[in-house]
Parts: sequence; structure tokens; C-alpha cells
Amino acid sequence: MRVAIVGIGLIGGSMALALKEKGFAEWVVGVDANLEHQKKAIELKLVDEILPLHEALVKSDLIILAIPVNAAEKILPTLLDQVHLQVLMDVGSTKEGLLKSIENHPKRGRFVATHPMWGTEYSGPTAAVAGAFIDKATVICNKEESDVDALQLVEKVYETLGMHLVYMNAKAHDVHVAYVSHISHITSFALANTVLEKERGEDNIFELASGGFESTVRLAKSNSDMWVPIFMQNKENVLDVLNEHISQLRKFKSCLEKENFEYLKELIEQANGIKRILK
Repeated sequence: MRVAIVGIGLIGGSMALALKEKGFAEWVVGVDANLEHQKKAIELKLVDEILPLHEALVKSDLIILAIPVNAAEKILPTLLDQVHLQVLMDVGSTKEGLLKSIENHPKRGRFVATHPMWGTEYSGPTAAVAGAFIDKATVICNKEESDVDALQLVEKVYETLGMHLVYMNAKAHDVHVAYVSHISHITSFALANTVLEKERGEDNIFELASGGFESTVRLAKSNSDMWVPIFMQNKENVLDVLNEHISQLRKFKSCLEKENFEYLKELIEQANGIKRILK
């Protein structure tokens, strides 16, 4: 199996590592516009060669789009124009806009929309992690719109990576990830900006920040080139969850202003209920 990875960063690089290690891919072709990424991907042996996109597509059986969601939406129709028996898949964090862009394409069936639910705050080829996906979930969206053989190949990819499969329609996926992923990043970005604005002494942040603060703002180190397109693509769902989040923050603020510590305790204990879900 010859696999092309378009975008040799955190997700693409980690997938390349694992698929080579497991023997699923006998040859991995890398495609990346960043010359430094190309060089690093070869040095780290994430890929076997670097090719232009069109040449990589022609020479590969499976093409994995691991690029920002706006870039994937832009090039996917053109890529589908060129495929024959090859399978295309993506790993992006939003799905509705992407699938809408190809809903009437005659080769729609050669594409499988997926979202592996794993990531870190780091980016680029050096961020690639061996064994990153084991025991994590991946979402496959609108599977009935993909050809049976294409779907089966992508399912095999994720089984090889050690992931378990969840099936959703694109609209539901985008709503759910707004609540469990996208709001976490916005909150982290906002908290980091709050601290940087109010705490002018960098030494104080470094010396006094506890593990709790560090884990909460970890996502603030995430790449803006990836996250701005995600927020743009999923704007309505993100706004909905952001409004609810602001409402919850106002409750905490009101408790402190009015010294309503009994209700504050209730709010915290209500939040503790997340322990039933996240062990």
C-alpha cells in the first residue's frame, strides 16, 4: 500500500510513523508546501520521499489530507477530479462545510470524512508521536456517502492505528466537537491572554503557575494557522457554545459579587458531575 500524506505535521506525521511501523504502508509519500517541513520529514524518516501533490496522488493508493480545514475544502474537489480507484480521506476538525463542497461531485464516493480525536498543542514534523492514536476514538462522518471499498480501507487504517470507530453525520459531529474540543481551545487562548494582560512579570507566571494553570492554558500554545480556519468553519456552533460558556462564567461572577457562596458551592458540585464521564 502506497500512502500519500498531504501536510506532514502533528497528525499527518504521527499517522505516517504508525502506518509504516505497523507495515500497513510499504511506501509513504510526503506533500508539504513548507520546505523546512519537507526536510525534517525526510530526516525523521516520517516519509520515504517528497513529491508535488499531483504526482503523489497519481502514485498512491491512499491520500490522507492532514492540512487546515479551509485548505482541504479548497483542494478536495480538484483532487477528486483526478482520482480513479484511489481513496481520499481527511483528518480535519470540522466536516459540514467540507462535505457540502463535494456533495454533487461524481466521484464523491472515493472520499471518506474522518476526525481522529487526538492532538497536542504542538505542530510540525518534529511534533509527530509514535503510538499516538492507540485507544483513542475516531469519527467517520456520512459513511453511507462513501464507496464500500473506500470506507473499508479507511476503517482498516484506523484499526491499524489502534483506534475505535464512531459514526456520525457531519452536522452532529460539528456540534459535538464545538462543545468538547473547540471551546476548550478558545477558553485556553482567552485565559492565557488574561494572564499575559494582568500579570506583567513573566518570572511570576513561570515561578508561581501551578500544574492546574499549566494544564488549563496548555492549549493556548496551539497553532493559529490551524485553529482560525476551524473557528471560521464551525462559527455558528462555536458561538452557541461560547454564549453558554459566558453564561456560566457570569453565574460564578455573580456569586462572588453577591457573596452567594452557597450557590457557588452548588455550581462547583454540579461541575464535579463530569467525574461520572471522565474518570
